Amino acid sequence: MWPFKFFLIIHIVAGASGLGLFWVPVLSRKGGVNHRYWGRMFSILMMVTASMALCMGVCTLLDPLATHPRLHDAPFIAGVFGWMMIYLAILTLSLTWHGLRSVQNRRTHQRNRSPFDIGLQLLVIVAALNCGWQGIRIGMPLMMGMPAIGIASGLTNLWFASRQSPPAHAYLMEHVKALVGAGISVYTAFTAFGAVHLLPQQALNPVTWSIPLVIGMGVILYHWARIRAGASQRLRHA
Repeated sequence: MWPFKFFLIIHIVAGASGLGLFWVPVLSRKGGVNHRYWGRMFSILMMVTASMALCMGVCTLLDPLATHPRLHDAPFIAGVFGWMMIYLAILTLSLTWHGLRSVQNRRTHQRNRSPFDIGLQLLVIVAALNCGWQGIRIGMPLMMGMPAIGIASGLTNLWFASRQSPPAHAYLMEHVKALVGAGISVYTAFTAFGAVHLLPQQALNPVTWSIPLVIGMGVILYHWARIRAGASQRLRHA
C-alpha cells in the first residue's frame, strides 16, 4: 500500500531526527535558548512521528498482509503493528502535548483541564486497555503488559490537571516526565519494531523493550531530584 510506505518514510525521518535531538534539551542548560529552541523542535518531530505511526497502524488494520509482506500471521501483524502501534502513537502524542502544555500553562494551571487535554488523556487510557485486550485475544504477553505505562501516564496527567494549587515547581516535573516519556515511547518503538527486521528473534524480548524505559526513567528521576533540590533551596532563602 503506497500510503503506508509514504507514512513510513516520514515516520522514520522525523523519528530518527527527533531521537537524535532528544539529548540536546536533556543535556543543555534548562530554560536556556538552546533548551527552548531544540525542545520545541524535538516536540514537533515527536508529534509528526506519532501522527505517522497512527496512520501506519490504521493502514495495518485495513490490510495486515499487504503492509507487512515479510510476515504471514495476519492476527499477529494486526495486533502488534496495528493496535499496539496505534496505542504507542497516541501515548507519544499525549505525552508531548502534556509536556508542552504544563509549561505554557504554568501561570494558568486551570487551562490544563480543557476538554481537549482531558479527552486526550482519557483516549490514552482507552487505547492502552484496548491494546491489552487485543494482546489477550492473540495470546501476546507483551501487549498485555505494555498498557500499564499508558494507564499510569493518563492517570497521573489527569491527577496533575485536577490539582487546584500544585506546588510552584510541579509544572517542571510534569514537563520533564512527559517529554522524556515521549522520547522513551519512540525509542522503545524504534528499538523493538526495528528489531523485527534486523533481529527478529529479539523483537518481542522484554529486555529489548525495557532498555529505553530504564534509561529514560533514570533521566527523569535525575532531573526530578534537581528540581526538588532547587525548590528546597529557594524556600530556605525565601
